[in-house]
Amino acid sequence: MVYVHSSPSAVCPHVEWAISGTLGERVDLRWAAQPAAPGQLRAECAWTGDAGTGAKLVAALRAWPMLRFEVTEEPSPGQDGERFCFAPVLGLWHARTSANGDIVVNEDQLRALAARSRGGESFAHGVDELLGAAWDDALEPFRRAGDGAPVTWLHRVG
Repeated sequence: MVYVHSSPSAVCPHVEWAISGTLGERVDLRWAAQPAAPGQLRAECAWTGDAGTGAKLVAALRAWPMLRFEVTEEPSPGQDGERFCFAPVLGLWHARTSANGDIVVNEDQLRALAARSRGGESFAHGVDELLGAAWDDALEPFRRAGDGAPVTWLHRVG
């Protein structure tokens, strides 16, 4: 899924072009007002593509640093899923996801966190960073404002 949580109206056609160019098919998103950011618009679309397409979508959307967006890529055989979140003040956060959508924290990340933590509070803060808590906090009002919003479904044949 691509969730554009907020975009200035002037940028919306560029977002559609970026997604279209990445997926190789025309995308016409259904834009709706974003109540959490008056004057901004929001849209969602489901997509299909090869593993790694999510990262390509993120690279294309990062051209507009005023956007708030998320891109999720479902797991596929031999590949973990991925989740990307972007918020203007925070920048980009990325993590692997399991088959049920949970964030996957690998053993090297945990060992590095344990080595640099200076106690329980420091460790807890590090876990929050690994899980993208700041991005969830920043994006949650925009997610809730989009409940019930229309989704554009894209289908690739052949």
